[in-house]
Amino acid sequence: VQLQASGGGLVQAGGSLRLSCAASGRTFINPNMGWFRQTPGNEREFVAGITWSGDATRYADSVKGRFTLSRDNAENTVYLQMNTLKPEDTAVYYCAGYSGASSYLHTSRPAYVYWGHGTLVTVSS
Repeated sequence: VQLQASGGGLVQAGGSLRLSCAASGRTFINPNMGWFRQTPGNEREFVAGITWSGDATRYADSVKGRFTLSRDNAENTVYLQMNTLKPEDTAVYYCAGYSGASSYLHTSRPAYVYWGHGTLVTVSS
């Protein structure tokens, strides 16, 4: 399974970006997907997750109301729409996935088996 993240870039505070994560290669059953982010010297932290059916999402408190995660299973792609960006959103963003056995959506990094390379998001003040 390969996960390819894209869409990062430089944006001014208050602006928007949309990240994409496309899955290819061997498919995995019930792919729950998530986004994490990491800044230098810090742990990789959960940002948002979505169940394989798209019927449930979870967000970190820091992004609730500003970020929206969606998916297009026909395209094997998930999208993270990021609005009202803040300088503290600056980070490398990683998409990740795991096979979901239930409707519960994990937020912990060890639960995610498949990882893509990161995409850098820089928000200027």
